[in-house]
Amino acid sequence: MTPAITADGLSKRYGEAVAVESVDLEIASGTVYGFLGPNGAGKTTTMRMLTTLTTPTSGTATVAGASVTDRDAVVERIGYLPDEPPLFDELTAREQLEYTAGLRGLPSSAADRIDSLLDRFGLAGDADRRIDDYSRGMKQKTGIVQAILHDPDVLFLDEPTNGLDPRAARTVRETLAELGRGDTTVFLSTHVLPVVDELADEVGVLSDGRVVAQGSPTTLKRRAADGQGSLEDVF
Repeated sequence: MTPAITADGLSKRYGEAVAVESVDLEIASGTVYGFLGPNGAGKTTTMRMLTTLTTPTSGTATVAGASVTDRDAVVERIGYLPDEPPLFDELTAREQLEYTAGLRGLPSSAADRIDSLLDRFGLAGDADRRIDDYSRGMKQKTGIVQAILHDPDVLFLDEPTNGLDPRAARTVRETLAELGRGDTTVFLSTHVLPVVDELADEVGVLSDGRVVAQGSPTTLKRRAADGQGSLEDVF
């Protein structure tokens, strides 16, 4: 089976500054991949290269079988939630999602999926309010719904539980677990280590632009000094 995500020597430099250096990845389809690292490690830059938003300086990568140099092919197959949800403040959540469905060429039945997801994330009662009236958490939930609306092959999420209350964060975890049990590959960048410990099949740790550790959560725990640590010990 073709891996969902591959990277071979993927690098990004800005002048003399190195943001990402020689990242190698091979992530199987249906995997929940936890991508960890401190601020400034290069996680967001890596995700931007994999989602075609930033052009690599060197190296190659594929997502869902398409080269990241083929933007149209990659974008068709992915969902992406960046750190700031890409929403139009002047629209309502329902209008935003209907607009996204139209851009994606989704069938009319997408309206039912929109209603279902709005309900799931506790937004049904506010779906016809303008987004600029939303709290940070409500915007985040709308962004998550937008990212999964078209049932993507690969889902990229940058800190998806930011701004969420415990109940909403639990809904996100449950949704990601369901996606991981299906055919969707989830690439999850987060500082909330218990989320990765709970959900991830495989974990990569990025430091100073390089992948310094990679493996299952259990494998990485064994690398901790006492052999009994959590992912925090590895991180």
